Amino acid sequence: MQTRGAIVRQVPGKYEVVDLEVDDPRENEVQVKMVASGMCHSDDHVATGDIPVNVYPFAGGHEGAGIVTKAGVNTKGLKEGDHVVFSFLPSCGHCRWCASGMQNLCDLGAGLLDGARWGSPGDYRLKLTETGQGVGQMCGISTFLETTTVSADSAVKVPDDIPLDKACLVGCGVGTGWGSAVNSAEVQPGHTVIVMGIGGIGINAVQGAAHAGASNIIAVDPVAFKREKAQELGATHAVESMDEATELARQFTNGQGADSAIVTVGVVKPEHVAQAFGAIRKAGTCVVTGLGDVTEVGLPIAVSELTLMQKRLQGSLFGASNPNWDILRQLQLYREGVLKLDELVTKTYSLDEVAQGYQDMHDGKNIRGVIIY
Repeated sequence: MQTRGAIVRQVPGKYEVVDLEVDDPRENEVQVKMVASGMCHSDDHVATGDIPVNVYPFAGGHEGAGIVTKAGVNTKGLKEGDHVVFSFLPSCGHCRWCASGMQNLCDLGAGLLDGARWGSPGDYRLKLTETGQGVGQMCGISTFLETTTVSADSAVKVPDDIPLDKACLVGCGVGTGWGSAVNSAEVQPGHTVIVMGIGGIGINAVQGAAHAGASNIIAVDPVAFKREKAQELGATHAVESMDEATELARQFTNGQGADSAIVTVGVVKPEHVAQAFGAIRKAGTCVVTGLGDVTEVGLPIAVSELTLMQKRLQGSLFGASNPNWDILRQLQLYREGVLKLDELVTKTYSLDEVAQGYQDMHDGKNIRGVIIY
């Protein structure tokens, strides 16, 4: 069928909206009419080239929710009319990682930036209407489309009463940030936590640290608006720099340092990790969640400090979530008024305004922009 979607043709580039053909669902696939899509920084990384993909043109978007309009066979119980949130990381359910409770590391994730069907190089669900050229799908889903066709491994059925324009956020940003604190940093009651960078991920790391019972949550961002939002969603303190945050953490801990520091900067540089690593106590945890240039290698940290102070440097993908469970439990927390989603949405956009949405993100105006279809 015909649809419209936002693609990048080359890098560096900007998203433009074009006419596309989208395949009908095959076995283990569903077609979904999109309701809303969050605008995550990772899609901007694709446009800048910080995250290289296998094929161009490439359709963006990986944080979305919609309603199933068609279903193939063997779709894990998904059927027409179901409300779904996409997990940007698919879960096959039977690889080593899924079977051991680490769905975020599912082997299907190897194809996230390939753009084609899992295990079928060159087999694209999308084509340009004007030329018939194949178009890659971001994370196999591409939520910057009015209608998309995806693997059932990427869709989680959610209750019909939860608004999809808010539920879409748990498909990436909420789970990634919240899980970075709860799962990866293992925040406990009474802890002192630094969250470095208050965007769509960092704001949810703040929420996660608050839910886990941290006594001191120090949000770090040079943008005053983002510091204010952090305090609205659980931060006890908000400062402009890591120097200030480190000093505060030491004041709260008799000079020891933060129990954990979570790096959620939009474009992570090695020095960001070093600053966070230096801010934590002995046996503390530095969680690196944000992304930058994926080809950059090396961290300016002392190996002796890693060894002799027994610090832990921990990567975090999707907040170490199990999406088939965590998406549903986070939506239940939202339903109970514990997890804030409405407050995360700074501004909504139409699909045709996708480029403006990312400009607003760069200008520090958004915590999370959301495209409404």
